[in-house]
Amino acid sequence: MEHRRLTGRVVIATHNPGKLKEMQELLAPYGVEAVSAGDLGLAEPEETGTTFSANARIKAEAAAQATQMPAFADDSGLCVDALGGQPGIYSARWGGAEKDFQMAMENVQALLLTVDALTAEKRKAKFVSVLCIAWPDGHVEEFEGVVTGTVVWPPRGDRGFGYDPMFVPEGFSRSFGEMSAEEKHALPPLGRGLSHRARAFRLLAAACLEGGAPVTADGQEAEGPAV
Repeated sequence: MEHRRLTGRVVIATHNPGKLKEMQELLAPYGVEAVSAGDLGLAEPEETGTTFSANARIKAEAAAQATQMPAFADDSGLCVDALGGQPGIYSARWGGAEKDFQMAMENVQALLLTVDALTAEKRKAKFVSVLCIAWPDGHVEEFEGVVTGTVVWPPRGDRGFGYDPMFVPEGFSRSFGEMSAEEKHALPPLGRGLSHRARAFRLLAAACLEGGAPVTADGQEAEGPAV
């Protein structure tokens, strides 16, 4: 499949302020103007998929069709080995209707105690992110990033969002909740692109921001050089 160049304006298909901020920061160096689904008054589609990829596609395609603009969506979550990969695609739902991630982290910890996961070796986990770009004509591209680590208790730090305070990436002693935005997801030369979302974005950037064929919002071949 030939990659498409993403230029101009894109809808970020999320109502999560933390995800929105991260994705805007990742896109900014490429001169891509990003507007959120929330700012446009778009409803959140029902995430009926059984994989991160399926749910990312649902969100991106819904936003692309509603706005007739390219749409950029993320589906991500925490997968804990001792819990059979839970909470996984249901990571946000573990926080209830209010998306209370303190409660979600407490739920993870409570379940880990029930399976006697007390040592670091028994608390291995990974963050997974699938980024999807959908165009109004039906063209879709997907990219996956994974970062492995350990879940800790009590949570550490008040930066980031979601499960960040209880996740320590492999090779580090601090949680994502203790890291600055630059440490967590800034791309080289400013950072190491450490997070799962940054790792997926590096693949996306190489394919659709630094390369790819230029097209207009509706998928038609653009005239002149790509910008």
